Amino acid sequence: MFLSLFDIFKVGIGPSSSHTMGPMSAAARFLEALRGGAERIPGAGDLASLRASLHGSLAFTGKGHASDRAVILGLCGFDPASLDPDAAEAALAQVRASKTVTPQGLPPMGFDPENDLVFDYGPPLGGHANGLILRAFDSRGAPYLTQTYYSIGGGFVVTEAELARSAQGEEALHAQKAALGYPFPFGSAQEMLRMGRDSGLSIADMKRRNEAAQMRHNGEDPADLDARLDRLLETMDAVVTRGLAQEGILPGGLNVRRRARAIHAQLLAEAGQNRSQPHAVNDYLSVYAMAVNEENAAGARVVTAPTNGAAGVIPSVLRYYRTQCIGASAAGARDFVLAAAAVGGLIKHNASISGAEVGCQGEVGSAAAMAAAGLCAALGGSNEQVENAAEIALEHHLGMTCDPAGGLVQVPCIERNGLGAIKAVSAASLALRGDGVHFMPLDNCIEAMRQTGRDMSAKYKETSQGGLAVNLPEC
Repeated sequence: MFLSLFDIFKVGIGPSSSHTMGPMSAAARFLEALRGGAERIPGAGDLASLRASLHGSLAFTGKGHASDRAVILGLCGFDPASLDPDAAEAALAQVRASKTVTPQGLPPMGFDPENDLVFDYGPPLGGHANGLILRAFDSRGAPYLTQTYYSIGGGFVVTEAELARSAQGEEALHAQKAALGYPFPFGSAQEMLRMGRDSGLSIADMKRRNEAAQMRHNGEDPADLDARLDRLLETMDAVVTRGLAQEGILPGGLNVRRRARAIHAQLLAEAGQNRSQPHAVNDYLSVYAMAVNEENAAGARVVTAPTNGAAGVIPSVLRYYRTQCIGASAAGARDFVLAAAAVGGLIKHNASISGAEVGCQGEVGSAAAMAAAGLCAALGGSNEQVENAAEIALEHHLGMTCDPAGGLVQVPCIERNGLGAIKAVSAASLALRGDGVHFMPLDNCIEAMRQTGRDMSAKYKETSQGGLAVNLPEC
């Protein structure tokens, strides 16, 4: 299946794409299955009540990521992209008081969050570390419909059956893409570079043509693509701006203080007095990324890039490109996100962007690779240099664990985005200094990440059972 740029970059809410957006979307999909007359269990009576269980990483860090809140809101009919915070708070209070959910198009159903929403700390489900089972029952308490969902990172949700179908062979996947009319159905970086050489097009141009084919397939006008890209860019930049204006303590109990506004004010004051150090550019990159991830930690609206936990890297490097790079342009910013999405799609298809599956190398590592590719493309890099930039950035995140303190996307996640942005710029610069010829291909680096994630202990994969998460200061 073709992975659109607008699937990789999705507007949603914090603090986690896999643990907040995913469960909410899964619950909404379950409602659709009930509304659509999905085949109920034989002999079931009238629909009367619901239950949910969270498994694997969704259980271990679900409370810190507000997974329980997300499930409740999803069962009330809310969607991450359009959620109204005030309406959500009112709905949560109503469900807890009435022990009932009343989604549109369905009868009122019993659902007591205290008893019907279970964090199962046993072994994870077989398909993925982020598993969620939703069950409906009739008025006698007999099973009505059961569905298993997996939140596979970046807000993507699949059913058990869809996950099994996605394991189709490479040949079938290419045939599917070609049948749908995508002109450049590359499934690897090697294929991407070959198609670029054969066509004479840049990676951004090939991705643009694939996006246009997707829009035609959806009945949309490809002429609207630039406007959609500009809206996405504006949304990401607005999150940076909002984050730089906020103060206070982040929710969750760690008492982590927002720092982006104060640091940004210091940088501006030093620049106004001509006292900026040469390395202040790194501080700007860090503070832009931190501003986004402080917003994410507060549960505000962000853009998955490719996940919420890594949402600050790409907006930070984009802000740096627009404000500090010579020759920056609107066209260059569009090429940035097109090339970044091409690399992100390869990583997701051939490895993972899920911290619960491969650790933070799959989140901040992927984001840094995407940002490096995007910046290199925007600055006029060749396809080979763009591929090299992505490889450099990803290579130097290999082995990075996902060990959030308290199960919250705060420590070390917020600062980690800043360092990911710095690495991305350095990787793009190194690649632009060369001719694109390098030792380790991006495909091999992606495979190394997949293998490293497979071998990594579960305690380092978003369960908060190892690493920094268990080495906290004594209070």
